[in-house]
Order: sequence, then C-alpha cells, then structure tokens
Amino acid sequence: MNAEELAGRVAVRHREAGHLRLELPPELCHAQTAGLVDASLREVEGVYRVDFDLASRRLSIRFDAHVCSVGQVARQLKELIAAVAPHLPAVQAAAPDAAAEGEATAGTQPQDVGLRVREAVRALAVRVNAALDVLRNPGVTPPEGSLQAKLQPVIASALTEKAIINFLNDLVAFYLIKAHWELISQRWLKDPLKYRNAWLTVFYLVFLLVRYRKQAAKK
Repeated sequence: MNAEELAGRVAVRHREAGHLRLELPPELCHAQTAGLVDASLREVEGVYRVDFDLASRRLSIRFDAHVCSVGQVARQLKELIAAVAPHLPAVQAAAPDAAAEGEATAGTQPQDVGLRVREAVRALAVRVNAALDVLRNPGVTPPEGSLQAKLQPVIASALTEKAIINFLNDLVAFYLIKAHWELISQRWLKDPLKYRNAWLTVFYLVFLLVRYRKQAAKK
C-alpha cells in the first residue's frame, strides 16, 4: 500500500494549541495498529494523551504546546504510516469488525431518552416560570407552603448583583481548571519546579479571588 497516498487521506477535524483531532483512513483503524499509533505518538516529547476511537476512526492527541508542535506530531504519525503501510493488506480486514462493533453498541441505546429528557425539562420550566411570576408581581403573596413561597427568598437573593458576580467568578475559575486539567494532572503536578510560572499564576489568581470575596463580605 502506498504510504504517501495513505497519509494524504488523514483529515484534520480539529486543531488548537495543545490539541489535534484527526480522522484516519479505514486501513489504519484496527486493533493491530491502535497500539502502534499510541506508542509511537507518546515517544514525542510533550505528548501526554492519545485517544484512538476505532469505530469513528477519530484520533485525538493532546500535547504541551510549549514542548512540541503540531508539525512534530504530524511527522511522527507520517513516519509511523510509512512503517506500517507495507503490512496493512494482511490485517486490513479487521477494520470493518471494529466499525460493526461500534454500530452494534450504538444500536443498544434507548431511543426514547431524548423524549424523556425534553419532558423533564418542560416540567421543570413550568415550575420555574411559576416561581418567577412571584418576582414579576411582588404585590402578590404566594400561598403558604407552596413552591413559590419556598423559592421566593432563594430566587430574590440569587438575583442580586453580588450573587451574580460571585457566580460568574466561580464559573470562570471552574472553566480555567477544566481547560488546563490535563496539563495540571499530567505535567504541572509531576514537575512543579519546571512549571513554576504556571503555579505562580494559579496562586495569584486564587489570591485575587479570595481577596475579592473578603472585601465583598465586609461591604
């Protein structure tokens, strides 16, 4: 099999700093090559996670953009394809099995899950709108013990400027943790001195958040 032609059929589906997602040709999507792809890409310094979904033919590579580049990852993958291309015809038949397995798994999912979720969301929306009506009509006193009476003070306190700002600050903090979690767990914790600038930034942001909370509490 022609390695150049095979490498040319690799499609880039997503690309950003530290993350590359590819769609591989069917010839590369079987158990015999999955282990080789994983082991080969992890040889590139900076690559810390490789996810290979045989059924969807998607290869996700996460790496430290400060240590290696997309070009280095692409060259390593191209070298691997050149090495395994001559042996692909003997194992190519395994690819349809992986795809069939993925289709069989997908077929076992319940078809009415989406309907139940939509019904639950609609029921919740009705109850929330009823509670919000109390806020829109402050002169109306809800019946004692009703859902509106219980939610009125909670919603009123949640819609204050202080509560909204605190919620947005927490949301940004959780987003930053989620966006950098792979780097934190795979790089920063294992070698804190090497990534001391990142840790100093984290400590400074936490300091700013705590100081803001204390000032808001005093006011």
